[in-house]
This record gives sequence, C-alpha cells and structure tokens, in this order.
Amino acid sequence: MSKELVPGGHTTGLGATGRTDSWWVGPLLTALGFGGFILYSTFRAIYNADYLVETAESAHLLSPFYSPLLFRDTLPSWFSPAFLILWAPAGFRTTCYYYRKAYYRAYFLDPPGCGVGEARGKGYKGETRLFLFQNLHRYFMYLAIGFIFILAYDAVLACIWPTEGGHEFGVSVGTLVLAANVVMLSLYTFGCHSFRHLIGGRLDCFACTSFGKPRHKAWCGVSLLNKNHMFWAWTSLFMVGFADFYVWMVSSGRLTDYRFF
Repeated sequence: MSKELVPGGHTTGLGATGRTDSWWVGPLLTALGFGGFILYSTFRAIYNADYLVETAESAHLLSPFYSPLLFRDTLPSWFSPAFLILWAPAGFRTTCYYYRKAYYRAYFLDPPGCGVGEARGKGYKGETRLFLFQNLHRYFMYLAIGFIFILAYDAVLACIWPTEGGHEFGVSVGTLVLAANVVMLSLYTFGCHSFRHLIGGRLDCFACTSFGKPRHKAWCGVSLLNKNHMFWAWTSLFMVGFADFYVWMVSSGRLTDYRFF
C-alpha cells in the first residue's frame, strides 16, 4: 500500500507509523478477550442448561446470563431464555464509548492505534449510517441500571437457605460470586459516560440549578469511576462470565457450593 506524507512528516496508510513500541499488543489482546467472551456467552445461551441451582439443600443461584428467568415454563424447549436477556447488556456494551474505541481498533483497524495509519480514506459516515444504532447508548444505559437491581435481588436470594422449618441466612462461595458480579457491574455502569452526562455533565453551572451541591458531589463520584472506565469495563465483563461459569459448574454437579456459615 502506498504511503503519503501528511503535515508533520508522518506517513499514512494501514499500519504506517513512526512508533517503535509494541502498539499492536493492545488491539490483539482486545480482539482475543472480547471475541472469547462473545463465543463463550453465545455457547452458554445455546447450551440452555445448568443455569440454575435450586434444591432443598442449597440457596437459589441463577446465572446472570439468564436473569431474570422469563417465561421458563412457556417457552419451547429449544428456545433459550438467555436470548430474551443478553441483547440488553450486549447492546449496552456494544454502544459503550470505551468498547467502541476498543473494537474499532481490534476488528476494524480504524485506526489500529494512536499514531498508526488506517485503511479508510476521507468521508467517513459510519456512525451516521452503518453504525447509527450507537446513538442508542443512553437508552441501553437505563436497561443496564435496571439489570443491576435484578442481579442484586439474585444475590440476596443466594443468602436464603432452606431448612426443615423454613429458611435461614447463609453465605456461600456462590453468594460472594453473585455479589461481586453486582459490584463490578455497578462500578462499570455508574461510571458510564452517559450516566456522568445525566448526573451533571450537561450543566454549565451547578450552583444555578436545583440540588446543585449534591449533584456536584454525585458528578465528582461518577467522574472518579469514569476515570477508570476501561478497567471496570474489562473486570465486569470477565466477572459476569465467571459468575455464569460458577453457576454452571455447581448446577452440573462438578462443584459443590461451599457454605461458610
């Protein structure tokens, strides 16, 4: 591919760069990590089994891929309830500002990295045409917040253990896994750029609006989370995958959910 000089003496063209570091490692790891999660979650949805632990001897454990468990008794046996759920968190992450940068670089090489040449020329109209759905991010955010409360309810159910006379409080590894999943997803969701904008990013003057002081404090807290948005994006992604994997292992009998008390 031919390379041309642009102002500043840099070259253009796919992969053209003056960088001497291993800039390609980041996009490669992103492609492997994000792609691996997509393959795993798709497999688990199609697998359509071992997503619920509900026995007379254990607390209620439900995979986050299947929560809330909708129309369980009315759906055809071949249709996985996960397909009624996964589209919402998938839409939130796909339209996320961080993930957009990540998969644009990893899969579309647009651009492959900072200071690295890309293939396409002028007249880019992707997010006004092909990727117009990216503008739905703020609406997916509302759904994502709703799912946090649903998953928090699942974590509470994981603390209720059946007894002969009724129920009692207890904590197991599964309880901690589901609770950690809620925490990680909360840090990712409430550090979202759209949530930051909703809290106060669109204001020019906090003192000039109602509840200005508490809104400013909330905005500062969200901004602190937003500063590490990439970290929360990846940790929450792997945590939700691990939560499903743990429920799968317990439900299939490969692991026993150890109870601490």
